[in-house]
Amino acid sequence: MNLSDLGDRICILGPSNSGKSTLANAIARKRGLEAVHLDVLHHLPNTDWEPRSRDEFIALHDAAIAGERWVMDGNYSICIPQRFRRATGLILLDVSTPVSLLRYFRRSLFETGRLGALEGGRDSIKWDMIHHIAVVQPRNRKRYSAMFDELDLPKLRLSSVTAIKQRFNAWDLTR
Repeated sequence: MNLSDLGDRICILGPSNSGKSTLANAIARKRGLEAVHLDVLHHLPNTDWEPRSRDEFIALHDAAIAGERWVMDGNYSICIPQRFRRATGLILLDVSTPVSLLRYFRRSLFETGRLGALEGGRDSIKWDMIHHIAVVQPRNRKRYSAMFDELDLPKLRLSSVTAIKQRFNAWDLTR
């Protein structure tokens, strides 16, 4: 599949720490699309990941999907129906739970200034996030896989870090 086959409004779904934001930024640079990170819309800047109100988040999300050219990373099930109605393509990153956990620890301990991070925030290890990755995400994985299978859009499932790296190379993307 060519990157252009996914159109000008691309959704990237997948577990936390699977590389959604990195891929979104690379695609945005390559295709001249706006990169929209749902974590940034969902959380207040300059906080320790404090969520916005539900209504404020939905308003920001809906304003973002109204645009004509974007690549949006994140799940946030509450907004998936309207996002999918606007999307022209979908990428599902389906990496394993151990990979997500390892990347979470690496990101929290060693990475600073990553694209898609919360403005003014600092990633840190949180028990709630470990629980989310280890317990909640495996259940969500089945739901996202079913949504992916049912969606009638150009789509691509990448089920390993190797597959993601291969797609970066095939599409000539840079980190």
